[in-house]
Amino acid sequence: MGPGNGGFGIGVLAEVYGYDRADIGIPAFDFALVAEKPGPTRLDTGILITIEHGLDRLAASDVIQIPSWGCGPGPVDSVAAPSPAVIEALLTAYRRGATIATHCSGAFVLGHAGLLDGRRATTHWGFADLLAETFPSVTVDSDVLYVDEGQIVTGAGTAAGIDLCLYLIRREYGAKAANALARTMVVPPHRDGGQAQFIATPVATCAGDDPLRGLLQWMRAHLEEELSVPVLARRVLMSPRSFARHFRAATGTTPHAWILAQRLAAAEHLLESGADSVEHIARTVGFGTAAGMREQFVRRRGVSPQAYRRTFASRPSASTMSAALL
Repeated sequence: MGPGNGGFGIGVLAEVYGYDRADIGIPAFDFALVAEKPGPTRLDTGILITIEHGLDRLAASDVIQIPSWGCGPGPVDSVAAPSPAVIEALLTAYRRGATIATHCSGAFVLGHAGLLDGRRATTHWGFADLLAETFPSVTVDSDVLYVDEGQIVTGAGTAAGIDLCLYLIRREYGAKAANALARTMVVPPHRDGGQAQFIATPVATCAGDDPLRGLLQWMRAHLEEELSVPVLARRVLMSPRSFARHFRAATGTTPHAWILAQRLAAAEHLLESGADSVEHIARTVGFGTAAGMREQFVRRRGVSPQAYRRTFASRPSASTMSAALL
């Protein structure tokens, strides 16, 4: 942990990694808080905590996550650089294969370590311009919740830390485990990484008598049907143009992207939990053919449906992984 420690982000990471979740298919993490100088440290909220571990703890960590770093609340024009010791510890961990994830201004730490060079990355939208200016070789995308670059994963600010953690659990242990964890935390199980960080109208406008509220529920229950913009617009008595604009304002994404995310999530669940053929699952969730579903899986998940099933349909018994919060 470094300067400007975000209390919310630390709480999220402790919630995800600090409990034994073996009962839902997630291993018991050997979770630790790490700082260059162990001892008492004060969070940005004023709470005083004690850090027990130094940088040597990173040598045993499979997953390292860096929350907000080097800044407090409100606009900033700079983010504190990590020390050479922190940079060397992170590079050593990276070279031996550890996954390193950040959210909010934690991305600046990886930037100073050179681990974002030539990569896409994100951060809180309020720091995006500064990140791009400080590290010109990094492609900064301020319009997404998280960016997966393999061993390096960067996330946006505050609540996007939850999305980032759930994504990492999903990537490693499958949709079933991530969904179970989300239920435990009482949060949505999956917000696609490409979803906007903020939207013009709060999601709460889909409550009450907003026609989209009922439509979204209907769409989830009818993924196998044609769900084109003209068809959906007719259901809520809007023109296609008005519908598309209203949908994006209320959800932060396009109808096509929303439907694709729902179909992928439904397919993942069926691949993990049943023995139906890929062809049958493709028809059930609306991809039409196995080839169509395979194309989307490879593009969006990096593996074929068959490979996803082999990986997640029968998980081995939970083991212990080491996770560190720097």
